[in-house]
Amino acid sequence: MISTAGKKDTERIKSVQEFQGKQAYSRSKFYSDKVRVSVGAGTCGLANGAADVLAGLRDEVGTSGLDFLVRQTGCIGYCQVEPVVDVLAPGLPRVFYHYMSAGKARQLVRAIAEGDFHPDWALGRLSRDQLLVRSERDFSSKPNGLSTVPKLEELPFYKAQLKIALRNCGFIDPHDIEEYIATGGYSALAQVLASIDPEDIIDLVEKSGLRGRGGGGFLTARKWRACRQAHGYPKYVLCNGDEGDPGAFMDRSIMEGNPHAILEGMTIGAYAIGSDSGYVYVRLEYPLAVENLQIAIEQARAYGLLGPNILGTDFSFDVEISRGAGAFVCGESTALMASIEGYSGEPRAKHIHTSEKGLFGQPTNLNNVETWANVPVIVNEGAQWFARIGGEHSKGTKVFSVVGKVKNTGLVEVPMGVTLRDIIYDICGGVPDGRAFKGVQTGGPSGGCLPESLLDLPVDFERLVEAGSMMGSGGMIVMDDHSCVVELARYFTEFLTRESCGKCTACREGIVRMLEILEQITCGKAVREDMDLLDELCCYVKDNSICGLGKSAANPTLSTVKYYRDEYLAHIEQRRCPAGVCRELTKFVVIPDRCKACGRCVKTCPVKAVRGREKVAHTIDQDKCVRCGACREVCPFDSIAVA
Repeated sequence: MISTAGKKDTERIKSVQEFQGKQAYSRSKFYSDKVRVSVGAGTCGLANGAADVLAGLRDEVGTSGLDFLVRQTGCIGYCQVEPVVDVLAPGLPRVFYHYMSAGKARQLVRAIAEGDFHPDWALGRLSRDQLLVRSERDFSSKPNGLSTVPKLEELPFYKAQLKIALRNCGFIDPHDIEEYIATGGYSALAQVLASIDPEDIIDLVEKSGLRGRGGGGFLTARKWRACRQAHGYPKYVLCNGDEGDPGAFMDRSIMEGNPHAILEGMTIGAYAIGSDSGYVYVRLEYPLAVENLQIAIEQARAYGLLGPNILGTDFSFDVEISRGAGAFVCGESTALMASIEGYSGEPRAKHIHTSEKGLFGQPTNLNNVETWANVPVIVNEGAQWFARIGGEHSKGTKVFSVVGKVKNTGLVEVPMGVTLRDIIYDICGGVPDGRAFKGVQTGGPSGGCLPESLLDLPVDFERLVEAGSMMGSGGMIVMDDHSCVVELARYFTEFLTRESCGKCTACREGIVRMLEILEQITCGKAVREDMDLLDELCCYVKDNSICGLGKSAANPTLSTVKYYRDEYLAHIEQRRCPAGVCRELTKFVVIPDRCKACGRCVKTCPVKAVRGREKVAHTIDQDKCVRCGACREVCPFDSIAVA
């Protein structure tokens, strides 16, 4: 870990002019004459062994006496190929290596010391520092022996992406503020404090068309202006890092890999609004995000970029971290504020907007992690540049976490308006193992499931809502034909039942009743009339709940009933789960003509229900079978079917 926390006051940057000198110095350090080797050490990388790779690199560099710099970075988004190591050598493109191990990392270091960059191990080479539009370095015409390595930005996973919120993730060390400064960090803040009035900042954000990336898509500038014009002091600026959707990890990745972008965005917002105090609300399950944010805050204070008289001006602003207890409902603004105040995270009716009376009863502005990370780029690149990206009403890019039955899982940042097909097939490689695409759940528990017929739907705020789903924070769960949409609706409804704060009757009681009916359907105990009752309950909960959790709780059920009604009827009328997921309604059988008697299903079955011998088609003992589906998942010949 490289931390500059606790630096002496003599290192405080006391003016915008001093900052410009610090930026030049930081660039000279970042683009030094030393080889720099970095490991992607975000949560996804660590889960795949990045800590061992990092330790191996440090040990090899130390043992060999090499004058290499060893660093850790965040995630470059391609989680499927972790652990990732990248090498930045003087005068050469940056080279990324995937599926690394400690042993391979040691070999790589020794080879590079002898001038061999192991192109056969490389994922791709990058001629620029980031996947943004501009850069200080450009070695696109100088591969220097790396010509056989594909350009990273031309790989299918990256080709259609544009990194704005994720611009530094995987490219700088989040523990070193000078690397953020070297790649343009805090230059937007310096520009704002030197020459832009607060009202002009709000006008700039308004012209950019930036909308909140937390789910609702509310115009950012409108919230800022309302808070600035509100009477009352102090005013608070908050960052919502309570990312609770199952399968979503966009905000986590930014907090881990690019924490200074959030702080810079919040500081610019605070200047525009007239605030001197802020909080970053982070869920308890994100310890690495909390650690990296705390280091970033301490470093920014030490450099005079947070705290009193920032860059020698009259403007002061500081930030604290508030840790949530993992309640999904605390993603809602008023519940989040109640949690920061030390109360139970319960939403309240917004008869008065939080911009007028929010945290501690004072004017408050809340945006999520991704929204704040966009702000410095808008200042640096200009409102028109940002507004040209995306669609008519949804400007800029959006980060999505794509998981489930898809070949390349990870983080994807694309211009608004690209289609679901672009994301799922062109970028993420489609459904693996030749299986058929069934649907994609967007927006998490608050979103909806969209079928194959909507794969060409442009992804923006309005179009997703029209289709019965929503953007949400950006989670996408891809399903194949082995996925049951009724079980999906039941799972998310059960999740929301646990996460409801119970304050309003519609949500507290209505979601429980919805869950009871869905459980009856998946168990084969429902009747046709239950479908009508389920629809009535969904509409009641949607219309009468206080907060967004309850108002959107019916989306998974309503969307699956709308697009997959036949599957619901198969559960009810035929007592059969077509996907083979609901155990009480499933029976697996072997198709003799397809079975090659390879024995994989025999070895995999946990209860020894599969019988067979060499060259003879296997059978399944229905009395022993527990309907887990393990045999079907491992069969390479698709010879096990749902009866």
